Amino acid sequence: MIIAFFQYIGGLLMLAGSIFCLLAAVGLLRLPDIYTRMHAASKAGTMGTGLLLTAIAIVSFDGAIILRAIAGFVFLLLTAPVAAHLLARAAFLTGHKPTELTIINELDSEKTKK
Repeated sequence: MIIAFFQYIGGLLMLAGSIFCLLAAVGLLRLPDIYTRMHAASKAGTMGTGLLLTAIAIVSFDGAIILRAIAGFVFLLLTAPVAAHLLARAAFLTGHKPTELTIINELDSEKTKK
């Protein structure tokens, strides 16, 4: 009985994680510039992958797999925002300008100070 409950919860988390990953992929295709695409990939991709890893941890009933899933989720939460920030800064410093829809560009004023 309780195993079936955890399997349903795991299935729902996998479905939600898959939807977030699909939204990240659609964001990569539809958004106008590198900065918004990177935002979609880092935020929605991290959320989707985190939900998938949580589902694996819930369904597995194995301590080693649960520990690996938690470690992977924590590592992803720590590295994805930093990587997105560094990639966006490198893209800006190499000359990729934001779209015309961007209202505030704080990196531009920082670049002119140096």
